[in-house]
Amino acid sequence: MGSENGNWCLIESDPGVFTELIQNMGARDVQVEELYSLDSETLKSMEPLYGLIFLFKWQRQQQQKQQSQSVDSPAATEADSSKVYFAQQVIQNACATQAILSVLLNRPEIELGEMLENFRSFSVDLPADMRGLALANCDQIRQVHNSFVRPESFLADDRARPATEDDDVFHFVSYVPVGGRLYELDGLKSAPIDHGATNDWLEDVGRVIQQRMAEYSRDEIRFNLLAVIGDRRKLLNQRVSSIDANISRLLA
Repeated sequence: MGSENGNWCLIESDPGVFTELIQNMGARDVQVEELYSLDSETLKSMEPLYGLIFLFKWQRQQQQKQQSQSVDSPAATEADSSKVYFAQQVIQNACATQAILSVLLNRPEIELGEMLENFRSFSVDLPADMRGLALANCDQIRQVHNSFVRPESFLADDRARPATEDDDVFHFVSYVPVGGRLYELDGLKSAPIDHGATNDWLEDVGRVIQQRMAEYSRDEIRFNLLAVIGDRRKLLNQRVSSIDANISRLLA
C-alpha cells in the first residue's frame, strides 16, 4: 500500500459509513450494501448494481506477492488506463475512498455532483500515477473522508498516522463494467486489469472474484464483499408510486 498517509485518516470499513461518505461527496441515489452471495440471481436482484468491491485483510507478504504478478488470471491483461478511469494508490489510508471512486467515476449514469464532477474533469486526462496524486491533494475529498475517522483514533490522537500491520487494515479492489468489458481496479497495480469482453458482467464477475477469494482463503486472510448499488429507498418509493397509480386506475 502507499508509504505515506498524506493527512488522510483511517476510517471504518462499514457499508453505512461508505454510503454516507458517497452522499457527502455529493453523489446522488447511491448506497453500499454488504454482499453475502455472488450468484447471478442475487446480484441481479440488487440492480442497478454499479460495481463490486472486494476487500481483504492487508498483509505485507500478500502485497509483495501481488506486486510481483501483473495479473491474477491467464485470461486477464493489463489495460490502457485511458479507456477506464483508474488511479494508482499513493495514499495508504485512502484505500476505501479510492475504491469507491473507482466505481463512481466509471459509471456515467451516476449523478456525481459538483465535487466529483470537477475532480473527474480535472484528472481524467492525467496518467494513472498523476490521478493518484491528484486525489491525494484534493482537499475537498480528503475533508469528507476524514470526517469519518475511526472513533478510537480520537482517543489515541493518531488520526493521520499510517496504518500498521497491527491495525485491522483492509485493501479494497473494485470491479466495474466499462465499454462491454470487465475491469479490475487495484490501486496497488500499475494499470487496470481487463478480464475480457462480457455480455453479462454480473455473471462473469462472480467467477473472477471467487477465483481470487479461493487464492486468499489458502492464506486465511479475512475478506468481504460490498456492492455499490442504486438507492433502495428511491426504488421502493418508485414501486409504491407505481402501485398507487395502478390502484387509482382500477378504482377510476
